[in-house]
Amino acid sequence: MEKEKFYITTPIYYMSGVPHLGTCSTTVYADSLARFNRLLGKDVFFLTGTDEHGQKVAEKAESQGKTPKEFCDDLDKKFKEIWNILGISYDKYIRTTDDYHIATVQKIFQKLYDKGDIYLSKYEGLYCTPCETFFTESELVDGKCPVCGREVKKAEEEAYFFKLSKYAERVKDYILSNPEFVKLDATKNEMLSFINQGLNDLCVSRTSVKWGIPVPFNQNHTIYVWIDALPNYISALGYLSEDDSLFKKYWPADVHLMAKEIARFHIIIWPAILMALDLPLPKVIHAHGWLTQSGVKMGKSLGNGFNPFVLCDRYGVDAVRYYLLKNGPILGDAPYDNESFLKLINTDLVNDLANLLSRTSAMLVQNFEGKLPKLSNNLQEVDNNLIAETISMVEDVKKYMDKLEPNNALQVIMKVVRLANKYIEDTAPWKEKDNVERLGDILHNLYFVLHSVAVLLQAFIPQTAEKIFVALDSNDKTIESISLDYNKQIEGNLVTKTAMYQRLDIQKEIKYLEVDSIKENKVEQKEEKVEETKKEFITFDDFEKIEIKVGRILTAEKVENADKLLKFAVKIGSEERTIVSGVAKHYEPEYLVGKEVLVVTNLAPRKIRGIESAGMILYAFNEDETEFYFVTPEKDMTDGAIVG
Repeated sequence: MEKEKFYITTPIYYMSGVPHLGTCSTTVYADSLARFNRLLGKDVFFLTGTDEHGQKVAEKAESQGKTPKEFCDDLDKKFKEIWNILGISYDKYIRTTDDYHIATVQKIFQKLYDKGDIYLSKYEGLYCTPCETFFTESELVDGKCPVCGREVKKAEEEAYFFKLSKYAERVKDYILSNPEFVKLDATKNEMLSFINQGLNDLCVSRTSVKWGIPVPFNQNHTIYVWIDALPNYISALGYLSEDDSLFKKYWPADVHLMAKEIARFHIIIWPAILMALDLPLPKVIHAHGWLTQSGVKMGKSLGNGFNPFVLCDRYGVDAVRYYLLKNGPILGDAPYDNESFLKLINTDLVNDLANLLSRTSAMLVQNFEGKLPKLSNNLQEVDNNLIAETISMVEDVKKYMDKLEPNNALQVIMKVVRLANKYIEDTAPWKEKDNVERLGDILHNLYFVLHSVAVLLQAFIPQTAEKIFVALDSNDKTIESISLDYNKQIEGNLVTKTAMYQRLDIQKEIKYLEVDSIKENKVEQKEEKVEETKKEFITFDDFEKIEIKVGRILTAEKVENADKLLKFAVKIGSEERTIVSGVAKHYEPEYLVGKEVLVVTNLAPRKIRGIESAGMILYAFNEDETEFYFVTPEKDMTDGAIVG
């Protein structure tokens, strides 16, 4: 039997700056839907990528002394890096500079021209450079761009036009006759209002912009953004190529996901283009709200996007994913502030989820040596109620995910987690130590809840779900395992006492985040300037875990665009390592070559400014860092010598 398909897309992100937390919200949102539909056994295709052409990109590249392609290549690495960190499970990543996309766009342009839906004329209008969009006088807000609020300027040039007006009524009729097509009623009404005001034909080429795809039959013209960008959803599937098997399999898209500022292009222009190509329309378009700071949309062009690299590195990937899915702009706008982010970690992930796993695993280890006991035939009403709530959670989560509402799906899951914590208080297992059967039933039921929660959390916070599976020795990760039959068959699994999330000191963390806050590309700052509280004592066993060896510096050089960072090549015995340290203000690189240093060699590698640093060089310094010295052996030692 052929699997049901599910094709979901994010917008392709415009290459005007590094990804920020608002950018991440859409992609994490789409990823949760892709993962959940895979969990349901569907054949999922998940597309994301980048939009790289246009005047704004060319101007930014020139300002940095780069070609547009070099500029885009550098930014593309940042996008792929954050998607990798966040565990984004895309099936294909498209760039509008990809050769196959360029070829498809030119074929589409030619096809529409041959059909008479594209014609040559002259454009006179009001143009917003940051948004790369023409607007009519009536579309402006207070005389400025209705999207970004910036000044617009009059522009006039020869251009090709797409006959958008020809398809206005067809698009309107489609929206009205397909109530599921646009997710939000407010968005739908806004789009209908646009159409009712009258649609002008759409400018689809420029002569003044050279960074883009040439019109195939007129090299003086560059294909303008919407015929260039929007067809990515079909070019990625091989539309109009020799191998169009993916297109035949997955089109039309089940969900196009984006933020609301590009709703008009996806709900009016894109359907019109598809109609002109005689192609079916996507099933659902959801233009969600904005992630905001102080009431203003996070955006690359506005420069107020919080740095996701900082949050992921300090608090963990799943904490960021959880916040964006639970408190993010799933429907309307959603404000971000550091305190609400940190409090959500403490309440949901620490107090509720981690606490449930810690208590359950500890009691199983203490009372049953970690071996899950068999479920008896003497369950009480309180047991059956918890099991019933756990099993019914699946349908509720499905219902909300079908409605594209992962925030409400997470509410359902966390409700069961809280019921399980209350179940512990109600059943008081610590009082049942002499009643082994009753104690076993309680802990078995708690295990089943944790297993079931982990199965569903694979769609939302997959690293956390995997940690729960490992702790429970649970191998069946399918949604079918959330059942009465499975609950009766799982005795004997060997549980490990596990703690996941640690409680945060909110005020300390707020102070930390205010240092790094919204400054883009400042991830390395947290390596260099973090206010420390009093350290707790460690045990001798803790100290024994630290491996320190003598190393010899082979080379030293400054890290580009980083005032504090030096990059070292350090020889440690038979191996050579790259280590980054924040000591550039204290030493000239040439002075350090040949020096013996002490290196912590079993520290997990971490990336600083895109450089993987594999270890830590030890220094001694006074409180205000006016005196700063390498820690070195008393006498010359062979590199690789062990320090203990």
